[in-house]
Amino acid sequence: MNFLHHILGFNEESPLLFTQFYFWAFFALVFAVFALIMEAVPDRLGNKKLHLRNVYLMFVSWFFYYKTSGLFLLILAFVTLSDWIIAQQIKKSQISNPKSQIPKILLALSVTIDLGLLAYFKYAYFFTNMVNDLFGTGFRVFDIFAYVGNGFADAGRFSVDTIVLPVGISFYIFQVISYTADVYRGRIQPVKNILDFGFYVSFFPQLVAGPIVRAEEFIPQLYKPYHLSRRWFGVAVFWILNGLAKKIIMSDYLAVNLIDRVFDNPLLFSGFENLFALFAYSLQVYADFSGYTDIAIGVAMLMGFYLPMNFNSPYKSQSPQEFWRRWHMSLGRWLKTYLYIPLGGNRSIGFGTYFWWTMIAFVSAALTRWWWILIPFAAFMVGVVIWDKWAKSIVDRQSSNRKLLYSNLNSFITQVLGGLWHGASWNFIIWGGINGIGMIVEKIWRKMSWHVRFASMTVLTAGLCVADFLTNLPVWRLFAVWAAIIWIGTAIRYIYYLCTLDKEITNHQLQITNKLAQAWAILQTFTFITFTRLFFRSSSNLDPATANEVAWATAKNMVNQIGGAWYNEVILPFMWEFRWVVAMFVLGMIIHWLPTNWKRRYRLWFAKMPLWLMVLAVCAAIYMIYQFVTADMQPFIYFQF
Repeated sequence: MNFLHHILGFNEESPLLFTQFYFWAFFALVFAVFALIMEAVPDRLGNKKLHLRNVYLMFVSWFFYYKTSGLFLLILAFVTLSDWIIAQQIKKSQISNPKSQIPKILLALSVTIDLGLLAYFKYAYFFTNMVNDLFGTGFRVFDIFAYVGNGFADAGRFSVDTIVLPVGISFYIFQVISYTADVYRGRIQPVKNILDFGFYVSFFPQLVAGPIVRAEEFIPQLYKPYHLSRRWFGVAVFWILNGLAKKIIMSDYLAVNLIDRVFDNPLLFSGFENLFALFAYSLQVYADFSGYTDIAIGVAMLMGFYLPMNFNSPYKSQSPQEFWRRWHMSLGRWLKTYLYIPLGGNRSIGFGTYFWWTMIAFVSAALTRWWWILIPFAAFMVGVVIWDKWAKSIVDRQSSNRKLLYSNLNSFITQVLGGLWHGASWNFIIWGGINGIGMIVEKIWRKMSWHVRFASMTVLTAGLCVADFLTNLPVWRLFAVWAAIIWIGTAIRYIYYLCTLDKEITNHQLQITNKLAQAWAILQTFTFITFTRLFFRSSSNLDPATANEVAWATAKNMVNQIGGAWYNEVILPFMWEFRWVVAMFVLGMIIHWLPTNWKRRYRLWFAKMPLWLMVLAVCAAIYMIYQFVTADMQPFIYFQF
């Protein structure tokens, strides 16, 4: 009985992870029954056979989620049922009366239910703390679901004083919203059978950490016959091994041996050690999240389903905007389709833009307690309204400047809300806001002439150096050093521009210049993204009740250490003591920066191996990977989101 309870029961201390042997035993059994269904059930049954497969995988996925989150499976079931019913009613209303407002009301109801659940579980502490800070109240969170559960079970079985975030709720909530919205827009037909829809919502490889699968991408696959060629089998196995290697060899090793130590107490480490840990975290979070995605893609591919690509070598990006096209691509596409474009994109601004800009202004004032900053926020929006409403006769509505303004406003709001999606902490909002500002600055920078670029960087660098001299604060010193480095690169490019202004440039010279410019842009973008990670990592893995205070203290301490006095005698001993960590970081970045064609070639080379050789390669890879397994399995970073 104890063995059966361990196998079938939920243990919150040991959730089901891709890195556990238990998961692979579970998947082997699941895949064996799956193969039996695909082979034993006659093909002439057609859709009935596919429906049987979908129902089987749905219940398997529900068991997987139960092993990961326990009774929070009920939340998943409720969301599945509510969105399936609402989508059916939306379609019926559209058919019976195309001009009816009922479909819009039903869509609003669906989004309210879904986002209401997400807000309750994810942001209850955040909003409660904000209200208490602003008004001096003493409100506490109350878990209504635990209270109801105690009415059906033994009194006191569930704690009503804490709210636990269900694993993966951010991902499957976004999936059901995309389904209902796509049905409303007529992009897809509603799924007739609720069990088929339940399978779409809960498909276990990507259920708890993505990629976020939009309905129009996945639902058509529910009705396609199973097909897995020998080549795609090899590719699937490669993705699984690749993901396990990223997670266990690279991500967990960097985290356990350096990153977690530094972020737990930055003041115990020097400025250089803090800076190196910050850069190492950029690699860790990529290896961790993309590793999960690789495993999910491989497992799904073995069962004949294809998940969207979620990462495309993001640290090869030459700008923040390009980075967000390569990083967490499924979330980026979702935010663009269901937030950025409805806000107006680069075409217009409307109520949504004004509403969210007002909310961001209010939150910024509440965060800093500088209520006067509402004045420049309001003045800016008044200026935007005047330009948008009354200056149409002077400025063409379709001009590039007007589109740039719309795009910058809406993309900034999208980035801030994307940051809030990641977690209920001020630091996540700051992280999203900094990324939004970075994208705006990059767009404006590209429109500048080289004369203006050099002049603006000179003024900015000088201003930051003066601020550092007058205040002697580490944060200004950090910005001043960074600005000075960018100024040097800008000055070199500016001098080169002046020297070649009236001269013809050979193709060879142009290629060399472009390569150097690309390398410099990649380095600067990687540095900028790494700096924003400071706020991302300091808000991760925290108790929601104390997240704001702890996250801000961690970020502030790291900035003070990095921007403070450096002790050069620490650097060489650190490089030697943590030589394997440094080597892992360097190796990881080299692999990441390899040309895409090289990676595609060795992936296909592996897929085309003879089966006996592939088996030997898999055994060798697994043996090597599990030499790096730590005593305590490290959960995937994005499980908390």
